[in-house]
Amino acid sequence: MSYLLSLMETFDNSIGKLLIAAVLGGIIGWERERRGRPAGLRTHILVCVGVTLMMVVSEHIFQRYKTFAADSIIRVDPARIAAQVVTGIGFLGAGTIMRFKTTVRGLTTAASLWVVAGIGLAIGSSCYTPAMLTTLITLFALLLGPLFERGIKRDTYRTLKVCASGSEPNFTPIVEILRRNSMELQHYEFERDLVKNEVQYNINVRFKDETAVSKVCDEVARSIKEIRKLGWE
Repeated sequence: MSYLLSLMETFDNSIGKLLIAAVLGGIIGWERERRGRPAGLRTHILVCVGVTLMMVVSEHIFQRYKTFAADSIIRVDPARIAAQVVTGIGFLGAGTIMRFKTTVRGLTTAASLWVVAGIGLAIGSSCYTPAMLTTLITLFALLLGPLFERGIKRDTYRTLKVCASGSEPNFTPIVEILRRNSMELQHYEFERDLVKNEVQYNINVRFKDETAVSKVCDEVARSIKEIRKLGWE
């Protein structure tokens, strides 16, 4: 009888945990859904509730078998499932990361899924205050973070593609033009086409001022007469 009562209390407690997980995960998912991200409301709710269930099951297994562990070879580790969750959630997050030309999108959504998994583990292990505080911090970062980021002047990374005739066009004028326009040369590579008698340069640069982009193209075109194609990527 006492075992049945204990089981009922555990059942009721588990329902509360799952409901809290649905609410907290849904709050973060709502923000992602509002921004049209690939992992939105439903995904975040499912992740948070699913991870909470895994933690509840992990604790239930521990409570059920710990009485036998002292007199037998049974070894029960309540953190084993949680450790697998932390590792496995990375695969789901990786599915939201997409490369679009020279930019990468979805990193924030992947991070939010990872945080939601942590919230689920916290709820499953009855750490309600840390779970709620983490939800508030995450929501603050997602909603108000962009407002602070607007004031940060970021570096821009672009690739200047230069196609010029000849087997060895002079590369020095391009480097000087980039330096005059406050562009830092990161890396460059070139390919020779002996059939067309031309060289293709791919020049990776870093800069802050977007207005210098068109200016650099004009200066390079005037400095090197052998240019056939010129543009940014």
